[in-house]
Amino acid sequence: MGAPQRCIHSGDRESDIYELFCLAQKQRTQFLFRLCVDRVAGDGTTLISKLLSQAPVKGHYCLTVTDKRGKQRKAKLAIKVLPLVVHPPQYKKRAYPELSLTVIEARERGRGKNAERIVWKLLTNLPVPSLHAAIENLTWYALRWKIETFHKILKSGCRAEESRLRTAERLVNLLAIFCILSWRVFWTTMLRRAAPQLPASVIFTPSELQILQCLQSHPSGDSTSLERGILQLAKLGGYLARATDPPPGPLVIWRGLARLTDMQLGFCLFEKNCG
Repeated sequence: MGAPQRCIHSGDRESDIYELFCLAQKQRTQFLFRLCVDRVAGDGTTLISKLLSQAPVKGHYCLTVTDKRGKQRKAKLAIKVLPLVVHPPQYKKRAYPELSLTVIEARERGRGKNAERIVWKLLTNLPVPSLHAAIENLTWYALRWKIETFHKILKSGCRAEESRLRTAERLVNLLAIFCILSWRVFWTTMLRRAAPQLPASVIFTPSELQILQCLQSHPSGDSTSLERGILQLAKLGGYLARATDPPPGPLVIWRGLARLTDMQLGFCLFEKNCG
């Protein structure tokens, strides 16, 4: 709260709102938003797209991207950086000032088969003095989808918006618990893709591992691997594990963890009563 300049807002095309740019400037915070509207810029007689078409390419950068089926590929991006003055919409000129901002364009050169070409136009009030700074901004924007996935788990999985608590204190406490649960779902989903060779004990407790191993229809020597454990967890959530299926997403992981928790509770009650 004491250092608003350290706060950086990142958003997709729905964040391309001129009032939002001005509010961030007024609050002395920084932003990195993807452009949706081709705004008036420069001397007020041209558009951002025209100025970008005349700007030179500052450099290239290879970015690893993941498609909807979970497959990764390398995208070679041509990067342009253009400081400019952005003008408010015509009907808002009296209410909002002109802003000195920077546009970063990342345009993919060539593309893989059946892959959508990457064309990002990012608007920011951050200083972008070099190609390295532009790449850093692109890297931040590329991480945005992970934040959105976390919030999707928080809202759709935990159903945080459906809580009916009467005080703010109770709501804060509930959200704190939900954030931990959402983080575990997200971490479990991503870790299988990033490091499947790790042991399953990194994520699961001994009792959870025991239950997952008992559920396997064809136990194998690698039954304690992270990939095998999460695959069995995803099956609990409805994942079919067909050869053409993409990697399990947060929804089936959430469902699997919910069912696993119920099974673990029954398992503990059985041990308590029969032990």
